[in-house]
Amino acid sequence: MPDPREPIIRFDHASFGFPGLIALKDISLTICDGEFVGVIGPNGSGKTTLCRAVLGLLAPIEGHLHIFDCACDELRCHHRAKIGYLPQKGVVDRNFPVTVLETVIMGRYGALGLFKRPGRGDRAIALDALRQVGMESHKDDALGHLSGGQQQRVFIARALAQQPRVLILDEPTTGLDITAQHNVIELVQHLHDELKLTVLLITHDINMIRSRVDRLVLLKTRLFASGPPADVLKPDILHQVYGKDLVITEKDLIIVEDYHHHH
Repeated sequence: MPDPREPIIRFDHASFGFPGLIALKDISLTICDGEFVGVIGPNGSGKTTLCRAVLGLLAPIEGHLHIFDCACDELRCHHRAKIGYLPQKGVVDRNFPVTVLETVIMGRYGALGLFKRPGRGDRAIALDALRQVGMESHKDDALGHLSGGQQQRVFIARALAQQPRVLILDEPTTGLDITAQHNVIELVQHLHDELKLTVLLITHDINMIRSRVDRLVLLKTRLFASGPPADVLKPDILHQVYGKDLVITEKDLIIVEDYHHHH
């Protein structure tokens, strides 16, 4: 048996939201160094709240959240620089005059603190991040002229430029065509393996990640299930969470609600 990995994110009976409006209730969950975790659940189940909590944007209203070795109840602890984040993809204005390399260098600001100017070393780190996602040949291209899948790679590079230990990706495949979706997920898996990152991947696309992640975390305001994909993706568990919106075929799970409000 390998050594148990060190826990780097630990929710201890933590609740988030506001009194009377709880987004996540009584979550106890430990994520270990180097794990690849998929976070799934219906819309409004608290997936984005979980990510924002790990990023230090929300303090628990009950319980505790420890990140690395620190009970980060003060938000914006210096450890947050070690967490790279890919937010849900917005639309990039075609005419916005920013290049690929400039976009990735922006990732250095989080690591540097607000008022330091990126220097030559930061440019080298940004170029290295572009190499890791296979986009270095596009470094001088306008970000707005790239395809959605290419833009997403650049945004992943921006997160990597922070040189994080943890990478959080919020719905990284939404709005991409099916080939680009597979490419992005494959890239994330490759980065996890190569860079030994701890990855939290929030997605509604269970079929695309079920064979890749070490663990699935299923949320519906509470932590419904957490474990190897085969243990979590059991029909009785899924029907409790997704109800009649779930169709299970021999190979795939189809969650109907996700098709209603796609952009």
